Amino acid sequence: MDQIIIRDLVARGIIGLNPWEREKPQEILINLTLFADLRRAGESDNLEDSVNYSVIAKKAIALAESARRLTVEALAADLAKLCLEDPRVERVRVRVEKPGAVRFSRSVGVEIERSRGE
Repeated sequence: MDQIIIRDLVARGIIGLNPWEREKPQEILINLTLFADLRRAGESDNLEDSVNYSVIAKKAIALAESARRLTVEALAADLAKLCLEDPRVERVRVRVEKPGAVRFSRSVGVEIERSRGE
């Protein structure tokens, strides 16, 4: 299966359980791998035959900045559903990270995979 990779997308949103995390937006790092059949787009050189990754990236940022989720797991699930709304995306891998969330680490997060029809 072909893959479209959106790497290190940065959003600023409310995410976390602690009261101080609910007060102001923090950085959220998003990585998406969209699995789709890209053969037709490769042959036609037409964006309409592919997944418009610019549109998905903008929607992902908007969702992350408005969702106000408690956990990165819930935000990752929301993002997976969003990606699977595109009928060309058959499977998605979503990684959501909170940079600096744990002392002495660069970031902490989750990675999930979801498929159409699950």
